[in-house]
Amino acid sequence: MIKDGERLDSTGFGAIKVIQHKGLGYGVDAVLLAAFAAGETGAKGVSPSARVGDLGTGSGIVSFVMAHKREDITADGFELREDACDRAKRACLVNGLEERVRFFNCDISEITGEDFFETYDAVVTNPPYFKKSAAIPNASYHKYTARHETTAELEDFIETAKRMLKPSGDFYMVHRPNRMVDILASMREKGIEPKELQLVVPRAGEAANILLVHGVKGAGEELKLLPDIAVHNEGSDYTEVINLIYERSV
Repeated sequence: MIKDGERLDSTGFGAIKVIQHKGLGYGVDAVLLAAFAAGETGAKGVSPSARVGDLGTGSGIVSFVMAHKREDITADGFELREDACDRAKRACLVNGLEERVRFFNCDISEITGEDFFETYDAVVTNPPYFKKSAAIPNASYHKYTARHETTAELEDFIETAKRMLKPSGDFYMVHRPNRMVDILASMREKGIEPKELQLVVPRAGEAANILLVHGVKGAGEELKLLPDIAVHNEGSDYTEVINLIYERSV
């Protein structure tokens, strides 16, 4: 089940485990996205018994955590990298979630057909943060392809989400604050109206380094700003809200 260069990690979310490449693990941003979409940070969460699409699923962490937090939902994860998708599929078997979670190895442009068009109640995505040639390529292929736009850009993820969502369907994205204008403008252009925005700061009083945004397909104009989330206290300890999200007792 575990191949060379991989590790099997417990997540702390019940018995949920992920299979990861030793050179690349999921971060707090993925966990925050799952909690945001599940309605744990103040945003409107996915509807009951929702069918959820997960674009750029990577190790499958967002789908797995959401399936744990919301036992009423099903999820389909889509991942371009064949090796990453294979790890997600194997971890799905380890977690016993094959009846509720599926993974597809494809580019987001290949998500077509009546099975995927306007059939999702919600779409979540943790896309690559860096534009093509906008950052120094990391020496690791796995890190580079996970963090940099390669075959698809930000607008492509939003366009694909619009195609997949039912009317009034929910869209959730985690990204960097420096792309906020691009994100909000593209969402409105594609017909997904931004409804809730939440910033994440390393510590209270510091500049935000993570952005969470929720939009609704075909909704009217009105954006609500949610309270910031601080990840750490003055030291390196997690704040109470982060410990609650991670389901850790303090």
